[in-house]
Amino acid sequence: MRHNFKKLDIWKRSRVLVKEIYLVTKSFPREELFGLVSQMRRSSVSIPSNIAEGCGRGTDKQLGQFLDIAVGSNCELETQVYLANDLNLINAETRDRLANELSEIRRMIIKFKERNC
Repeated sequence: MRHNFKKLDIWKRSRVLVKEIYLVTKSFPREELFGLVSQMRRSSVSIPSNIAEGCGRGTDKQLGQFLDIAVGSNCELETQVYLANDLNLINAETRDRLANELSEIRRMIIKFKERNC
């Protein structure tokens, strides 16, 4: 393994984001459990998971592919954050805080890919 994902700030930071998403979605209505709650949780989990999986692959090309998937999941989650706000499930302050963190994590993933792939 060329990169130890456990030492990467993007992996650590995206794990913290997963916890935040789980805490935020805990207050969503029960009828959203299999809708937006499930989507947001899966998207958030996908970010650190794909960073780790890419690091465990043998080539830079494979690493790049998994980092691209992580970026895609990040964008998917950001959309879901905005939808949650549109549906009045989260307030604008929470939306902005999560969107800003997602943007920062996305920027970090892209820089990591540029340096390593």
